Amino acid sequence: MMSHYQSEALKILLSAIVRQNVTPEVWNWLNDKVSQTDGSRQFNIAFVSVPRKTGKSLIGVTEEQESALRKEGAGLTIASWTIDRLCRVWLLAMLNSADKARYFQTIENLFLTAEVGELVALYSALPVLAYPEMWSKRCAEGVRSNIGAALEAIMCNNPYPAAYLNEQAWNQLVLKAFFTEKPVEQIIGLDERANPDLAKTLSDYAHERWAAKRPVNPQIWRCTGKFINADIFPDIERLASSEHDFEREAAALACSDSHYPPAQELLNKMPGIKSSITSGELNWNILAEKIKNHVLQ
Repeated sequence: MMSHYQSEALKILLSAIVRQNVTPEVWNWLNDKVSQTDGSRQFNIAFVSVPRKTGKSLIGVTEEQESALRKEGAGLTIASWTIDRLCRVWLLAMLNSADKARYFQTIENLFLTAEVGELVALYSALPVLAYPEMWSKRCAEGVRSNIGAALEAIMCNNPYPAAYLNEQAWNQLVLKAFFTEKPVEQIIGLDERANPDLAKTLSDYAHERWAAKRPVNPQIWRCTGKFINADIFPDIERLASSEHDFEREAAALACSDSHYPPAQELLNKMPGIKSSITSGELNWNILAEKIKNHVLQ
């Protein structure tokens, strides 16, 4: 699979955003480090030193820049990043990759010794690293981590996992996102990479939660709609008869994604919600926002 993230346009965009968020002195320091980091040890020192030079405040980025980044970076979003995270990602994007073995070892060494903030930057940089296929195992390993910030860097607004994780690792990422209560609506490729095994896994997970009398995130059914069958349909019926609006809406949305005749019949029994779906007033992202606002109240 070829990378379309390693584009000069993306690097130019990141450079412009870095430059507007740092002082001229820091910008010169960063460029000096890029030009002098042929040795992995020097690059390691620069990478680790970034927060002392930049601070850790949130970056400023315009809507136009975010839109351009999403276009060039297959959905990449950086609005919530801190300046040290951005600058570290920029350093990684600008690292000389001509010597593949040396390039790999330099970045691998960073992974091996990284503290939390460094891990966040490394996982955030996956979309801009050269030789993208080389990092799929690192990404899958990160999914198995219990470091919340690192998990979010992989899962949220990061196009790399959907592009390069195999199905087993992808399914583990989605399940882990639900299990750790991450904002699953921010997973790029969530709808496109839905698959029958994931649908069954999430249904089984929901059954475990129900058996333990624990709540189930209605967004779980976002990944099952296309694969509703005789085994999963009873779950959807259960949702449709719920006293909670979010669950009924999730049932209707799942049915609207399905070609399974009983699911279509069930959707027709919820004409009000079906109408909202048809008109565009309700979709999975809108439901996610409603759930989030309800939790915050």
